[in-house]
Amino acid sequence: MIPGLPSTSFRLDRMRNASAQVFDHLRELIVTLALEPGTQLHRAELADYFALSSTPLRDALSRLGDEGLVDIVPQQTTTVSRIDVNAARQAHLLRLSLELEVVNLLAQAGDRLPDVAPALQQLVAQQGLASRHRDDAAFDSAGTAFHRQLFALAKVERLWDLLRRQSGNLERLQRLGPPVAAARVLADHASIAGAIAGGDGRLAMACMRRCLGDMLPDVERIAERYPDYLAAHAGTEG
Repeated sequence: MIPGLPSTSFRLDRMRNASAQVFDHLRELIVTLALEPGTQLHRAELADYFALSSTPLRDALSRLGDEGLVDIVPQQTTTVSRIDVNAARQAHLLRLSLELEVVNLLAQAGDRLPDVAPALQQLVAQQGLASRHRDDAAFDSAGTAFHRQLFALAKVERLWDLLRRQSGNLERLQRLGPPVAAARVLADHASIAGAIAGGDGRLAMACMRRCLGDMLPDVERIAERYPDYLAAHAGTEG
């Protein structure tokens, strides 16, 4: 068995594309570090685990390779890639640039987008409820949904998809850094929603900059603690 694969059987939804399900499942295991950098993904074992033929597996692994999450040597091995710090830094810059513009756009939309404030405030409330119940998974899910909703409300969902494709290394790096306090995250999201509702683009951008400012952790400290997790050329750069 490949280390990090759940012991419970994978359940395929026959109503959805098989390759997409494999991709989503493996990506989640990789970005949460359940599948650690350097882990070899033997295709025969993956085929048994997913109970699928080689075609959807090959397609899913190819997409993971495109995101820089696996290294594929044709006809030989597929390995969970080491974390590319340069790629993580670029993803952080891309996300910051896009989300600043998105919140400014929403704040300036004003009465033309009456559903913006209620939609965001509902997600803040959901995240607050998860925090009170100390449900970390629900808290993180609501937080991700909050940021995704910003793009949906601004009608630029494809940009969110672009961010996701670029953010695998950043997500992994974040997992290795110290967690940001839930109260801080919740306050930032509430401030962003409030600034947008108030039509204050400059304040919304300042709140978003504060929210995303801690996304990139101390790389040198992570390199000291997890030297085998980072790509050698990027371990202590910058």
